[in-house]
Amino acid sequence: MAERTATVIGATGLIGSHLVTLLSGDGHFTGVRIIARRMPDIVPQGTEVRVINFEDPEAFMSAIEGSEAVFCAVGTTRKKVKGDMDAYRKVDHDIPVNAASHCQQAGCRHYALVSSVGASSGSANFYLKFKGDAEEAIAGMGIPSVSVFRPSMLIGKRNEFRLAEEIAKIFAPPLSFLFPARYRPIKGHTVAQAMIAAAKREEPGLKVYHFNEMKALIKGGEA
Repeated sequence: MAERTATVIGATGLIGSHLVTLLSGDGHFTGVRIIARRMPDIVPQGTEVRVINFEDPEAFMSAIEGSEAVFCAVGTTRKKVKGDMDAYRKVDHDIPVNAASHCQQAGCRHYALVSSVGASSGSANFYLKFKGDAEEAIAGMGIPSVSVFRPSMLIGKRNEFRLAEEIAKIFAPPLSFLFPARYRPIKGHTVAQAMIAAAKREEPGLKVYHFNEMKALIKGGEA
């Protein structure tokens, strides 16, 4: 059987951790690789880990090579970077864009990116602009199959405490039917499932998935 390696960037986050767990038990891929700046606390048996400096292009390229599909779920917060917008951009823009560039050069067949609802290069919101700029850069790289996921509020257990999300977990689910579909809260596990489903389908070109499309992907249909 030919090697079909799935590579995850951002494996310690909410969506990334679900990706690693789901991919490790999915027979479609023969191997799972994590690319990280430090060794994760928990690594599923049989999972390969490449610890690199993301600002070292040669190390990043080497870690990507041999991947059939690359899943990028990196992200940070203003609190983590202590208000440093350059540091914020390096995580939410530079890492995803550089990963996609290496993916294209290495001949990967699919690239999946976690973005955000409302992402736009023209947004006045720095977070949404970073996401939108990254999407635009990746769209023009010529990767055979690209899927972009734009979740709204994410639900699930994180390794860090986020007050706004904890409040939303209480009030948002009962009221989610009042929200426009794309703004409804969604579980990190659900986003991970949709990303894997898209990677298996390998639809040519670029596809963008919001709440309804992600749900449809998991069910095997089209929204």
